[in-house]
Amino acid sequence: MMRSPAFPPRRPSHLIRYIFPALIILCFIYYLSSDLNRTPVPKTPVAPAHVEPILDPLDDESLIRHPPTPPPPSSEQPIVEPDLREEKLQETAKGSEKPFDGLADTNGGLELAESDKVKSGDNKGDTQPAQVVEVIDEDEKDDSTRATPTKKPTPIATGDHPIDKLIRKAEKEFESLLAKESTTLAEAAEAYRNRRGRHPPPGFDTWFYFAQENDAIIVEDFFDRIYHDLNPFWGLDPKVIRKEAWDFEMTINIRNQNASAQSDWFWTQIWLKMFKTIEHLLPDMDIALNAMDEPRLVVPWEELNTYMKKAERTRKMAPVSEVVSKFQKLPDPEKSDKYPPTRDKHWEGTKPFWLIARRGCPPDSLARRTRIVDTYNEPVFSPEYALPHQYEGYVSNFSLSTEFCHQPDLQGLEGIFIHPLSTSSSRVLFPLFGGSKLATNNEILLPAPMYWNEEERFTGGDDHGPAWEDKYGPLIWRGVATGGRNQESTWQGFQRHRFVAMNNGTQIAMAELEIERPLNFELPAESYGVTASKEKRLGEWVFEWADVGFTDLMCDPDYTPQGEDGTCPYTDPHFELLLGQPLSEQFTYKYLPDIDGNSFSGRYLGFLRSTGLPIKSTLWHEWHDSRLVAWKHFAPMDNRFGDYYGIMEYFLGYGDITPGHDEEAKKIAMDGKEWAEKVLRKEDMQIYVLRLLLEYARLCDDNREKLGWVGDLR
Repeated sequence: MMRSPAFPPRRPSHLIRYIFPALIILCFIYYLSSDLNRTPVPKTPVAPAHVEPILDPLDDESLIRHPPTPPPPSSEQPIVEPDLREEKLQETAKGSEKPFDGLADTNGGLELAESDKVKSGDNKGDTQPAQVVEVIDEDEKDDSTRATPTKKPTPIATGDHPIDKLIRKAEKEFESLLAKESTTLAEAAEAYRNRRGRHPPPGFDTWFYFAQENDAIIVEDFFDRIYHDLNPFWGLDPKVIRKEAWDFEMTINIRNQNASAQSDWFWTQIWLKMFKTIEHLLPDMDIALNAMDEPRLVVPWEELNTYMKKAERTRKMAPVSEVVSKFQKLPDPEKSDKYPPTRDKHWEGTKPFWLIARRGCPPDSLARRTRIVDTYNEPVFSPEYALPHQYEGYVSNFSLSTEFCHQPDLQGLEGIFIHPLSTSSSRVLFPLFGGSKLATNNEILLPAPMYWNEEERFTGGDDHGPAWEDKYGPLIWRGVATGGRNQESTWQGFQRHRFVAMNNGTQIAMAELEIERPLNFELPAESYGVTASKEKRLGEWVFEWADVGFTDLMCDPDYTPQGEDGTCPYTDPHFELLLGQPLSEQFTYKYLPDIDGNSFSGRYLGFLRSTGLPIKSTLWHEWHDSRLVAWKHFAPMDNRFGDYYGIMEYFLGYGDITPGHDEEAKKIAMDGKEWAEKVLRKEDMQIYVLRLLLEYARLCDDNREKLGWVGDLR
């Protein structure tokens, strides 16, 4: 029979009512007692057995330089302390490196001698990005200091901004770099052998005295790029190198200390002018040149690994008595041996270019294992892939940030990967020289022609800007909507379009008020704590200091109808054209963002020499990378630009709420200018190219394993 609400169910007996709560209380007391008596467990993250301990991401100063210190030769003891955090990042990011690299950031995966390896874990199936760990400065540590893993960048609560720490670490790194300077020929030769594992090439003494006569700062690290580029060719027959360099469509030929070229292409002629200044110091050789904006060689990682294993077997120092110091002579450029036959390069135009670029990544890298993006009109941002090269949301390892094998989302965020202006690539390794390249390209880098030619549109001329205190405005950027061939369905993924949109106060305001979703950018993550964003005034704030815009929208030439005077029907609704500004005028501003175009930005050297502060974002590698220290000579920025607003708030501040750091910005700008005037001069380009070509000539020589300079050992 159903009970009425007036007759509730029978309750438990009194005994049960009191025993049950009593048992709960006794268990709780026992738990507290045992917890108080338990031996404390260190509050550190638990890592799998194969993973190195998680360390301070700023504890190793080499994380900030671009590029960091390469591994020592297999026969020598390390000349720097091992980069343990880099090992951890490579375990978790897998794919930020290339097998052929002579740089510490980019060695992963090669089966080299133990001293050349960057150890990594076995987590090949792990697609999760590396953890970010909290950092305590050495002078702030006490016994309670510990590393705490976090999943997203979180501002430090003490009031010490992450960029403050990055700047301090950059200062230490720069001091360490300067301490390696060689002032005598004997010191330079010793530094060479310690770092390269070989005798210097013939002519090394002439090179050293040439550098000294031109007041150069001689640090062996400055030439790391040369060995990064040339190392794979030790695994290629010198006869093949000579024949395929001679047989290329565009070359500079050097015979009897005279440089000449058949091509009148303007880049070739500029490089020829550079070579003519040092031709009297050069042996015979043929130099194949890439005349395109885009790099052309991407050898599959697996094949390059084979070349590098062969190269490693040649890495040794011949007995002094067996060393030969004379290069072989070459026949007239009009003649050449028929053998070996030139290999077919199988030039390809595969699209998207990402499919070509990623084959240079390790097979277990994220770039190789992540699905291919097939639409670009709604870009997807995955900032977690940036964690391996960031500290608290800001770039802490600039060299690693220029790698893309651990950043698969960049395939939809960079014009070069979506649709370059032209594609003609080969997977065949041969000696092709060029002015810039991506991380997986195999060109041999020279100073770019516009650097040597010093055109005013790239350098600003003799006017490098007024004193910091006399500058006209905070920030300026002008440019053409390049980056590749943008189209109606792809422009949203192009980096320059993204950067310009992020400086449009109206678009930002519409997005933060949720009136209109941003088409090609993201508002700053809450973890950056940007005050203007918290107050829903980000658009208004950016409008106060940003002078950014396109001068030409570079419409798809196949689109109909075409716009006039630089306009474009499919991007006109989103961008307003502004008048161009010569660099000399831009130098009157404090902050100078530098954003990649079709390839590297030719304005970077001009920015560094100016009195402004370059804010550099790039995927492109150049000859001077080993000479610059991020946060010491320029401010680095992630290629997604998610840290942009945080960087600007750090420097500019926000009203009376968030203090700015104008003095820190000024110091970076002035230090960068002073350093560029010491190590990025035309004389430094000559010194770099002379060293490069002496090494290249040795690679081309049939007797290369015994060629060397040992004048200091006899």
